[in-house]
Amino acid sequence: MRPPAAGRGPMGGRGPFGGHMMMGKVEKARDFKGTLRKLVHYLDPFKITIVIVILLAAGSTVFSILGPKILGGATTKLFEGLLAQLSGTGSIDFAGIGQILLTVLGLYLFSSVLSYLQGWLMTDVAITVTYQLRKQIMSKINRMPFRYFDGTTHGEVLSRLTNDVDTVNQTLNQSLTQIITSFVTVVGVLVMMLTISWQMTLVALLIVPLSFVVVMFIVRNSQRFFTQQQEFLGNVNGHVEEMFGGHVVVKAFNGEEKSIRKMAEYNNRLYGAAWKAQFFSGIMMPIMSFIGNLGYVGVTILGGWLVIRGSIAIGDIQAFIQYVRSFTQPITQLANISNVLQQTVAAAERVFEFLEEEEEVADTTSPVKLEKVRGEVEFRNVHFCYLPEKPVIHGFSAHIQPGQKVAIVGPTGAGKTTIVKLLMRFYDVQEGEILIDGVDIRRFSREDLRRMFGMVLQDTWLFNGTILDNIRYGREDATEEEVIRAAKAAHVDHFVRTLPEGYQMVINEEVTNISQGQKQLLTIARAILADPAMLILDEATSSVDTHTELLIQKAMDTLMQGRTSFIIAHRLSTIRNADLILVMRDGNIVEQGTHEELMAKSGFYADLYNSQFEPLEAEVALAS
Repeated sequence: MRPPAAGRGPMGGRGPFGGHMMMGKVEKARDFKGTLRKLVHYLDPFKITIVIVILLAAGSTVFSILGPKILGGATTKLFEGLLAQLSGTGSIDFAGIGQILLTVLGLYLFSSVLSYLQGWLMTDVAITVTYQLRKQIMSKINRMPFRYFDGTTHGEVLSRLTNDVDTVNQTLNQSLTQIITSFVTVVGVLVMMLTISWQMTLVALLIVPLSFVVVMFIVRNSQRFFTQQQEFLGNVNGHVEEMFGGHVVVKAFNGEEKSIRKMAEYNNRLYGAAWKAQFFSGIMMPIMSFIGNLGYVGVTILGGWLVIRGSIAIGDIQAFIQYVRSFTQPITQLANISNVLQQTVAAAERVFEFLEEEEEVADTTSPVKLEKVRGEVEFRNVHFCYLPEKPVIHGFSAHIQPGQKVAIVGPTGAGKTTIVKLLMRFYDVQEGEILIDGVDIRRFSREDLRRMFGMVLQDTWLFNGTILDNIRYGREDATEEEVIRAAKAAHVDHFVRTLPEGYQMVINEEVTNISQGQKQLLTIARAILADPAMLILDEATSSVDTHTELLIQKAMDTLMQGRTSFIIAHRLSTIRNADLILVMRDGNIVEQGTHEELMAKSGFYADLYNSQFEPLEAEVALAS
């Protein structure tokens, strides 16, 4: 029979009987039955395939179980032949032994073929289901409202797409057939053991409860140490990451000694918990081996006595020992199936919860399409709040003429960015309306609306690809000549040509040989290439040098020519030439006009503007 797989326990320790022992807390689903029904629904198209898999798995297990019993016959023939040869009454029947060995080889070979076929079919089912789940999650992400992502971390969404789907995949791919093979193995092996000797079977079964008592005792005592180990390991990793991330600050404030003391404290805690966890994990295998060997001793002694009495053949002892080795492992696996199913259903529940999340309001069934966008924008008594009890925008009204350069200024939390989100329909207004060329933006499809705008954000975003492809993201059908023309307009062409591979150089968001200002110029080139009717600019010159700031400003001026532009201004000196400045405070427009008009009023805008050129104390006083 095939040797049992050597299972690994936690932290590398082996579990009893070569199986896997579940250490740590098992996450449970809130609605186990409901989630399980949904998961089974995904398997409906594969009903016939799964039935075939079950039959193949059962057949493979049955043929492998028959092996030791038949192989025992070869041992008996060999033993009897040796006795006959020693007594001079006969010789070893090698032909008969060879025939038995060939039969066993055929059984194992056929069992392996069936096992391979069921594994191949089940893998196809598992991969197809997880492919569909990932595809649905990715599609769902694009239909989710921004409100969801404001309250959910990116890591949590990513976990649904990777870890949770992988958990479902592994269970479908492995645990489903393991349930079948383990159950058939336990029943089949028990039947074969009983056909050999019920007395030896009873001795073997007495070892099983003793083994589980020892396992449960070790697990109960070791579980809290494994939990502590993970907790303290997180503390160590977090401290190391924090210290390396702020290495310059630590050095500047002479914090090395404090950091070392804190690390030593975390490390000592981790050492104590890890030592105890490893100790309990390490003693499990020796104890279980000892208990298992007691069982073998009992079976061997009883089997020898039965052979002497003539109740069984000597080959039956060899077969029985093989069955004992094969009996305990599937029992352990079946005991762990409930934990595996709980984890799988909990993971599937998170996936289904995400797929059932409320989606953004659907586009109108008969969207308006403008032949030409002039760029007239009007906000009419707009009200909006992220939370019902905390209004952000209340009674916002403004009228922007085509081609105007509009700056939106105000202190942090005034609602500047929210206005842009409403304009792009990342959120919908609760009251009032926003119109473009006299049409409510809710009458456009989101795709058409967002195609009207080009965005240059303060946080640049570059994906893993060539510079050419990053610029072409603004218009994917653009030719290389059009891309280069846009790069020249953004004052980035010269810089790109100094790079080793020019426009074919592969970059991403983490590249170190491109400065923040150069990344910003690339995003401006992307917007120029898109050639939108209107622009939204989140000024991004606060963290670049003066020369690069001038280049960015020139590129943005080129980009804004003849287009209605909305600028979220942080440096007020950069929007002095705006056609209209909207001054926001607490969700309202408190002032509007040109720079000269607003300065002449000596109001809130003038205070904001002057505070950027006065000592810090004046700015702090204004904020308070």
